[in-house]
This record gives sequence, C-alpha cells and structure tokens, in this order.
Amino acid sequence: MLPHTASELILNPDGSVYHLGLKGEDIPNLIFTVGDPDRVGSVTQHFDSIAWTKQRREFTIVRGTLQGKEVLVLSTGMGTDNIDIVVNELDAAVNIDPVTRMNRTQLRKLTIIRIGTSGAIDPDIPLGTHLLSAGALAFDGLLPFYQHPFKTVPVPGAPFDPFYIPAPCNTSHAQGIPELMLGITATLPGFYAPQGRTIRTSSVFKEAMDALHHQSFDGYPLTNFEMETAGIYALATLLGHEAYSFSALLANRAAGTFHDQPAQAVESLIRKVLDWAVERA
Repeated sequence: MLPHTASELILNPDGSVYHLGLKGEDIPNLIFTVGDPDRVGSVTQHFDSIAWTKQRREFTIVRGTLQGKEVLVLSTGMGTDNIDIVVNELDAAVNIDPVTRMNRTQLRKLTIIRIGTSGAIDPDIPLGTHLLSAGALAFDGLLPFYQHPFKTVPVPGAPFDPFYIPAPCNTSHAQGIPELMLGITATLPGFYAPQGRTIRTSSVFKEAMDALHHQSFDGYPLTNFEMETAGIYALATLLGHEAYSFSALLANRAAGTFHDQPAQAVESLIRKVLDWAVERA
C-alpha cells in the first residue's frame, strides 16, 4: 500500500488531523459526541478532571477523566456531513502514522457514543423517552459516496429507498440502563421538509413519515428521526469501531407535541449514559 497523499489525508504542521486538530495520543478509546457545542459542558460537568480544551470551528473538544477513566467529548455540529469529518479524522489520528502516512500495523478500536436529541414518530412514545438506536435508516445521502455492504429497504412514499445500517455494537450491553427503549432511527439530511415539517414550504415526506412507524427492522420498530446516527453507524462499521447512539426524544412528530422541560430530559440521559459507559469501559 502506498502512503496516503497530502491532499487525501490533510495534516496540520504538528501532524494533527486537519479539522479536529488532534493527534493519536490525544484520543482515548472512549469518546462521547454531542451535536451542540454548548452541550459539551453538560457532559464535562460530570468529569473528575479536565486535561485540556480545544475549540476549532464547530468542534469543541475536551479531554478529561470520568470515574478514573480517560475520556474525550466533542461536539460534531448537526448532520452527517460533519460526522463524515469527525469519524474519519478520529480514525486517521489513531490508525495512520502521521510521519510515514501509512496505516499502522496495530489498529485501535474506538468506542464512539453519541448523546443527542431526536423526535419520535410513533404517537404512543412518551416525550422524554430515552432510546438506543438498534439500527439506522440512511436517508441522508452520505453512503453512496462510499464502497459499503449495506442494502436498501423499501419505504412507501419516500423519494428514494434508504440504506439500512445495523448498530455497530452489541446493544445488549446497554440492558443495564434503566428505562431505555431500543428502536430504529431514521437519519435525514435536514430538520424541516426532510423530517416531514411543513411551515411555509411543503414537505413531500409526510406520507413516508406516516408509514415508517408501522415498519420494523431486525425485530425493532422504526421509532425516531434525527440527523447523525446513520453516518456514525456506517463509518464506524466500515472503519472497525464500536458505536452507540442514544437519544432523548423531545418531540413527538405524530402527536405534534414537544417536551416542556427538554434540558431536564437531556441531563437525565447524559447521567445514565456516562455512568453506564465507564462501568463497562
């Protein structure tokens, strides 16, 4: 194999990956991601200590310890275009030698845990439900640019058939988390029309959204919409990492409702996930 060229793998003068500014030694094996940079502080307030903080574009990155474990938390921003950068650069930093630009002979396997928010599409799912994605439907448009093994599944009324991506983890590992639901997550390329919202424009996805919650995959119902999970699950699978996506369901799209205390629902999820993650690390 030839070295990765300078235009394929862009590195900063110090050898760190281009957008994140991280080197392999900066990255522990346990990583938490959040979409909103302001949510990083909601995670780090539970850390024992903070070693350093980096701020680059929408990426706020903090290294610290949690119950004695080395951990990293970073904000990804919204959408799988940002996930494309984050997961590829985390992998490159730990698995490519920045001097030789060659893949390392011993590859590291990272555990990437998303803690985010989402909207339910089943009217019977209560607001504030905490959910682990057992798989994802990729409506977001990232996967066609990669060689991959994932298959499309038919969705009535959708503008195209999405790819189905099983979770790149053993979801049974999360059975100890109290009051946790498992379901299939649809990842969309936007927040408004792609998620069936009609405000001053009209969405063509409403029919598909109504049909989705009656479908199931690998024995799990289609439960929610958001904007990152399919990208995380697909790239983690292709690169050999473990990934989990947890969501606090703040909206119920079928019922037209939104949680009246969203910050409380998210904080409760953060506490649950952090405690579970360090126990199993």
